[in-house]
Amino acid sequence: MAENRLIQGRYRLLDIIGRGGMGEVWRARDESLGRQVAVKCLKPVGPRHDPGFLTVLRERFRREARAAAGLQHRGITVVHDFGEDDGTLFLVMELLNGRNLSQLLDDNRRQPLPVPDVIDIAEQVGAALAYTHAQVIVHRDLKPANIVRTIDGTVKICDFGIARLGHDIGFTARLTGTGVAMGSPHYMSPEQIGADTVDHRSDLYSLGCVLYEIATGAPPFGTGDAWAVLVGHRDTAPQPPRGRRPDLPAPYERIILDLLAKDPDDRPQDADELGKRLADARQGRPARTSLAADEDTVPTPRPPSWTHGMTLGSAVSTPRLHPFDRATAVLTDTWTGGSGGLRHEASPAAAIARPAAPGDDPDALTARLEAGFALERLGRHFEAQQICAAVLAGRERVLGPDHPDTLGCRHHLAFGLARLGRLEDCYAMACEVADARARVLGARHPDTLVTRYEIAHVLGQLGRWQEALRTYQEVAAARAETLGPEHPDTLAARYECGISFGRLGRGAEALALYRDLVAVRSRARGADDPETLRARHGLGVNLGRLGRWEEALAEAREVAAARERVLGADHPDTLVSRREVAVALGWLGRWAAALADYRQVADARERVLGAGHLDALASRTDEAQCLEQLGRAEEAAALYRRVAALRRERAARR
Repeated sequence: MAENRLIQGRYRLLDIIGRGGMGEVWRARDESLGRQVAVKCLKPVGPRHDPGFLTVLRERFRREARAAAGLQHRGITVVHDFGEDDGTLFLVMELLNGRNLSQLLDDNRRQPLPVPDVIDIAEQVGAALAYTHAQVIVHRDLKPANIVRTIDGTVKICDFGIARLGHDIGFTARLTGTGVAMGSPHYMSPEQIGADTVDHRSDLYSLGCVLYEIATGAPPFGTGDAWAVLVGHRDTAPQPPRGRRPDLPAPYERIILDLLAKDPDDRPQDADELGKRLADARQGRPARTSLAADEDTVPTPRPPSWTHGMTLGSAVSTPRLHPFDRATAVLTDTWTGGSGGLRHEASPAAAIARPAAPGDDPDALTARLEAGFALERLGRHFEAQQICAAVLAGRERVLGPDHPDTLGCRHHLAFGLARLGRLEDCYAMACEVADARARVLGARHPDTLVTRYEIAHVLGQLGRWQEALRTYQEVAAARAETLGPEHPDTLAARYECGISFGRLGRGAEALALYRDLVAVRSRARGADDPETLRARHGLGVNLGRLGRWEEALAEAREVAAARERVLGADHPDTLVSRREVAVALGWLGRWAAALADYRQVADARERVLGAGHLDALASRTDEAQCLEQLGRAEEAAALYRRVAALRRERAARR
């Protein structure tokens, strides 16, 4: 962008006042009205030559810009105009005379802000969130840099809608390679990190992070790399802020800690409740009852979010998200309300309770689809499929059969068939979706490639591994060309090629591929990155397939130790590696040592998931088989009986 450039014949760019990953912010003059404004210029980084991409992006931009422009509250930055000029998308906003909270902390040499300022900011931001959440809009990227205090003391939230646009403009927003949705690491809620359902309570968590930082001078989880910060959000209780800032009144510390609850149900349930608690604290009234646990109460332990739906799978497979739960940031998923990109960001649970509008209104259809997603997560696959089919019919009537939203719905419907065990039907319908997306969006568009990627997985489930391998290879090649050879999505497809090689008995080729993946991942993300460790796990498995069991054992032990250090002892990836150690020990005839590892894995899964969970039962079966190898037949028989009884109980409950 050049200084003095005239945008759409109206907005004269004067000087840059900010830069970020998505573009630039300029101070500009509105030549028509003679006032100064801020113009945010957004730069798409995807395949600009792809007409399908640009069509989808422009439509998404118009939707989000209209939503942002419709927000009218003193605590929200006003959006005056939006459009496109010479391939650059732009938003025209009020020009704020003030400093954002990050700048205020820098001005104060990263020392905490005065307590009265912390309280005032909390109250004003809480009021603004109460308004936006009432409009069924969630910010999703609340952080100090997005909150401005003007010279008259007014506190304003910026960039509503921009966070969601960033999801589209860069194609993917995955921070960890494991399905993390968009957001800034220091302020992301646990449900964003785990790719769980995100609703208005995610904004409340992010606000808790902001208040913690301005009250103490540092974010609640502020040390280490991005992954360490995310693990802190997910697994670690924050240090009470009064330990860093003794003069912070206790009621405000309690409010901040409640906002930072790991489980959304334990936070204030909406910004209105937060406002009432802040008012009580200011006036010295006793704290209102909160869903968060009292200090003297020990809450009932819940399994961590990453254990939901966990299955053991094969020794070489990685945990796979169902298309309904996938947080891959492709445009169609964002439009249609998939996990990590809900239209208007309403929760699926709320969508079930909210009656759909009459007819084929797009918002009503989206609400119904969200209800289907919620039913899918509850395991009610047939009902979810019925809803998805009805939404598809409505979208075909309103938008036409080739609209990206319609194709996104068909994508979900196709892969929902796999959940019902109808793999052949799933495959046939998914091929139709892939063909349609290739025709409308282009053969190399990310949405098209996501459908083909999932088709390859279904082919594997059908035992058609040669076809699966060929499809994964084609997807990997297309992603390498459009996104780059070291893009996370490209590497994910290559990883699946390695799994296919292993299934086809081509262990040497798998081994070579995994060695290359380990090198690439280590160079880009570091030796301890979870994706690097995933590639090393595949390498170890294929060493075993080639009969190189001593090397396989050494690799499995190193990966298990690294995963425990990075992810935690009970993380599913850590336990899979522990199991691989036991497998290698068994092949080497060291059954006593193998038993200890099998038992460790079984105990952990039972502790985290419950004795009747399928993964826990599979681990107990491993333990029983190991006991048989050691000649301890009676113990093995008793364990087999226990597993059988638990399976009968599970079947009876279903």
